Amino acid sequence: MHPTPPPGKTDDELAALDVAALVRYGFGFGGPHRATLFGDGAAGAAVALDRQGVLPRAVAFLAAIVRSGGTAYAAELPEPVPGDAAVQLVRGWLESAASVVRTVDGEQDVARWLESVAALMALRLTYRTRSAGPGTG
Repeated sequence: MHPTPPPGKTDDELAALDVAALVRYGFGFGGPHRATLFGDGAAGAAVALDRQGVLPRAVAFLAAIVRSGGTAYAAELPEPVPGDAAVQLVRGWLESAASVVRTVDGEQDVARWLESVAALMALRLTYRTRSAGPGTG
């Protein structure tokens, strides 16, 4: 007999997560906090940005900026992603990460997290496109 997996979170539940807090604890403490950040936190960030109309490539590009310039630098960009509401979300996440990340490896972890968010956004977009089918969108 297989154990029943816990029920998944809805998009509304994921979007309601305090991603800035998950970022701060995930990068600041690691362990189970890091697992939650890369799981529910990445999914919640993907839902929130998707709802703001941000495309996955914008988040992937932001990851490249973090990788080359650092988290604090990215947080100071006038428009790290398109859209005023999305800018406020992402800036909060970047500022939370910058408050606890102190090493190059930490900066790389932030970039990897953003890449994870972008990948989840791309999967959501692909699924939505394919499930709409021809002539139904």
